[in-house]
Amino acid sequence: MTGPLAPAHGTAATTTSEWQLPAALIAQEFPAARGYLNASSVGLMAHSTRAAMIDDLDRGCLAHPDISRYTTIVENTRETYAGLVGVSPDRVAIGSQTSAFVALIAASLPAGAEVLVPECEFASLAAPFAHAPQGLTVRTAPLADLAARIDDETALVAFSLVQSCDGAVADTDAVTAAARAHGARTLCDTTQAVGWLPVDAGSVDATICHAYKWLGAPRGVAFLTVSEEFAPRIPPLFAGWYSAADPWTSLYGHEHPLADTARRFDLSPAWQAFVGAEAALHLAAGLDQGAVHDHTTTMAATFRARLDLPEPTIPSAIVSWDDPTGGDLARLRAAGITASGRAGRARAAFHLYNTAADVDAAARALGR
Repeated sequence: MTGPLAPAHGTAATTTSEWQLPAALIAQEFPAARGYLNASSVGLMAHSTRAAMIDDLDRGCLAHPDISRYTTIVENTRETYAGLVGVSPDRVAIGSQTSAFVALIAASLPAGAEVLVPECEFASLAAPFAHAPQGLTVRTAPLADLAARIDDETALVAFSLVQSCDGAVADTDAVTAAARAHGARTLCDTTQAVGWLPVDAGSVDATICHAYKWLGAPRGVAFLTVSEEFAPRIPPLFAGWYSAADPWTSLYGHEHPLADTARRFDLSPAWQAFVGAEAALHLAAGLDQGAVHDHTTTMAATFRARLDLPEPTIPSAIVSWDDPTGGDLARLRAAGITASGRAGRARAAFHLYNTAADVDAAARALGR
């Protein structure tokens, strides 16, 4: 997201902010980070996250499990995530997958409604609209043209803040302004953003995020944020005991009222995954998010310069380039560097635990 959420258009970090991050803590938390450029696929788990999960397993094996403790952990995680994305905890719902939350948003639309999505958008965001049972019209446009393609027929614009396939960052200010002008709703997937790019979830109608990438949580922890005005339009398709106003007195029967906050969209949490997520998000929340953004985009910009790649209009921590045969990805792997390939392109993701040494090693592996 642009404006308060990212540097102004046409700017890029030119000096490293590595000194602003707690280097000793990061080295302790991520001892195996060297050569890992794949947070865009799955984030490294911090040492403190691992320790929390091991402790929980020991509690379940060597002691008596405490269910009330899990409830506290889930609510702590909800509150921490809310703080990371700039909304109040009552605007956050918890679940396990982004596609389930997208399906809720799809269910809020009438039959035939038009949904505009970027070309090459991640399937978990696009597919629920394409296969909605009431029948929706899905239209695509290049990400750079997304705002200009919104018209009076558009009911919803659904887009990733940072594109999975190439790391391009959406001009959210332009998209939201155009959507408001045409009476359209906005849904933003922040999975590839939260953790390196400061995010203001309150600037759109709804956001979704899976925390196992840049936040380093175990897989199975996802979040939905929804504005107070948009929430009543969304049907609680997955209502259960945990989405009730008082979950622990709503275990049986069907007459219990749902929560009057975004908790009405909660899915019953995977407790062990949230144990890890609580520790992972606590670590993220304790870091200067501006410094993380500067650090990651500086690493990425330096790598682009080594590869003679153009700098994007909006700086990104993800570097992507054409690699149709997979040769460059194979060279990186042969050098002990973990990256990924998507849509015929190689992809390197620079996170808070990467350093200039990672940039140099990856560039040298590619002969640059």
